[in-house]
Amino acid sequence: MAEEWTGPGVDLHLELDPSGGRRDALERALRDAVRSGRLGPGAVVPSTRALAAQLGVSRGTVTAAYDQLIAEGYLTARQGAATRVAEIRSTGLPSAEPGKPAPGGPVPRKPVPEKPSPAPPGGPVWAGSWATAGTVAHDLRPGRPDLGTFPASAWLRSTRRVLTTAGPEAHALSDPRGRPELRDALAGYLRRVRGVDADPGRIVITSGYAQGLGLLARVLGDAGTSAVAMEEPGHPYHRMIVARAGLRAAPLPVDGLGARTDLPVDAGAVVLTPAHQYPSGATLAPDRRRAAAAWARDTGGLVVEDDYDGEFRYDRQPVGSLQGTAPGHVVYAGTASKTLAPALRLAWLVLPAALVEPVAEAKRLADAHTPSLGQLVLADLITGHAYDRHVRAARLRYRRRRDELVGALRRWAPHVRVLGVAAGLHALVLLPDGGPGEDEIMARAAARGLALQPLGEFWQRPDGRPQGLVVGYSTPLRSGYHAALDALCSVLRYKA
Repeated sequence: MAEEWTGPGVDLHLELDPSGGRRDALERALRDAVRSGRLGPGAVVPSTRALAAQLGVSRGTVTAAYDQLIAEGYLTARQGAATRVAEIRSTGLPSAEPGKPAPGGPVPRKPVPEKPSPAPPGGPVWAGSWATAGTVAHDLRPGRPDLGTFPASAWLRSTRRVLTTAGPEAHALSDPRGRPELRDALAGYLRRVRGVDADPGRIVITSGYAQGLGLLARVLGDAGTSAVAMEEPGHPYHRMIVARAGLRAAPLPVDGLGARTDLPVDAGAVVLTPAHQYPSGATLAPDRRRAAAAWARDTGGLVVEDDYDGEFRYDRQPVGSLQGTAPGHVVYAGTASKTLAPALRLAWLVLPAALVEPVAEAKRLADAHTPSLGQLVLADLITGHAYDRHVRAARLRYRRRRDELVGALRRWAPHVRVLGVAAGLHALVLLPDGGPGEDEIMARAAARGLALQPLGEFWQRPDGRPQGLVVGYSTPLRSGYHAALDALCSVLRYKA
């Protein structure tokens, strides 16, 4: 099995094949990242010291691998400066064989020609029965980051740069696919961090994931699709979006290995959360990832990969995108709602080429285009690596919160089971048989001003389901987190 790692400095998703030496595996992984375009010209690679510490190998191993790639023309280095990916030259593709110096720099992947086009995970808050009546003193509902940690200073700096450098056309109606600056920045970021086969010409910027799912549902319906398989349990608001487009949401059962891939025969598409199933927290097993991609290839169906919180992982190696294994059959959907803020209304779809124009036209008819200023500011954050720095800092903060939640429940409510906490921003808390059920816990919570979401809201077919809560540990402001945990533990306590 390949070993995955995330590099220090800017985030970097690579796979190291353990067959053979570590140096050879590192050379191959970096070489493949450059040749595929995931590491673009001029991109900074981690220092030898930092990368050696990350991988648990000697600094000499990393230095030797870098030296070899410099000799082949993939990397450049000069005294006192960071090692970078070599700039593109027109003399051809570097040798793919170790030990053979390259005659020129790496060649970029050929882009798809750009043609003018004729809260919960990525969407707005779904106000179900879990919306606690009265005053909310403590909010542990899932679907929102800590808004008090929004990078206001970095956002302001990028906004100033954008306003002083952008031309007048930045304030006009633009391509419904989105600003080219953001699509370019996202293509490089998603290749590097999530292993997405991304090209600026196949990206459409949307006003949140909810809009993106709605656009896809309308396009699928126009093409004759009548049913979309959706995870059970899964997000109720997303089922509503699909139903509003006139499609049937066919339940796709979820277990400890993620969504089952014995798909309904009448489903023309399936919506999955492979990296961190919502709400169970399961990671889609490798054989099921392969089965989903094979189903799409064999039937002509479409997989929609909702990667709503893929940047946040704690006790496991990063899981690359499913889209990267079948880019012609999988739509990759990402959002800034969890990394920055849902009110920005910034999300993106990386589409198979055949869907670009239909989705862009649906976007044009929906709202012309997503506001340009936010797109340009996010592009500046990504290209200047401020976005990477913010995500890394957030990852550390949320991991500490996760640890505090698990520790508090272990001490004060040991009768509950806590699942799905190796990644993401929420935990699934299962209630024991014979103890208070969801209704009683929700009544206790309401009396204390504690907002929670019961697991029952996520099921289409509630018969025989487990009793539990979905706890969003990222939601409270930092100053109120410990009080929210105290309230949660209080309402969960009971004597058998």
